[in-house]
Amino acid sequence: MKRLLTGPLLDAGETGPWVAAAELAAAAAFGSARRRAEYLTWRTMVRRELGRCVEITYDAAGAPCLADGSAFLSVSHCPQRVAVCISDAPCAVDVESEERDFGRVADRYMTSSERALSAEPWWPAAVWCAKETLYKYARRRELDLLRDLRVLSLDAEAGRIVGSIAGGAPLSLLMRREEGCMLVCIL
Repeated sequence: MKRLLTGPLLDAGETGPWVAAAELAAAAAFGSARRRAEYLTWRTMVRRELGRCVEITYDAAGAPCLADGSAFLSVSHCPQRVAVCISDAPCAVDVESEERDFGRVADRYMTSSERALSAEPWWPAAVWCAKETLYKYARRRELDLLRDLRVLSLDAEAGRIVGSIAGGAPLSLLMRREEGCMLVCIL
């Protein structure tokens, strides 16, 4: 199984049947209504896709997972979208609003060779998402965005980025733009 699910934030009426009382209580403690909606939306998306109310926990790296170990999960959200990967193998996803000013901090995460891969205005967002995806996929802390996480190539027409983690084997990442957002995943 390899699934990439994306969608807008859901309201309480849409998430209610799919979330447990303990999750509603946890969400109620969040200070932000948007943060509550993100938390409940991605859990609803997972359960709707699987067709059952599975228990969701977190692994040692802090990544969400199914308590029964039947699939790997990765989750990301931005103000207008939620993205979830569900797979029988390790996976990772990141979604960001293209309105966010990535150029302001590009020196902190983009190498000169990564900048040279594309002059498109969306490219800094794609590189950010790719590196966040690689970081999640690695399931290791203390990786440096410039030194350890690299974007090696781009095939924009095919929606493919190739990246690597700490000089390891090349990894293929899926890239797409939807609803004003940049989305990158490894499935």
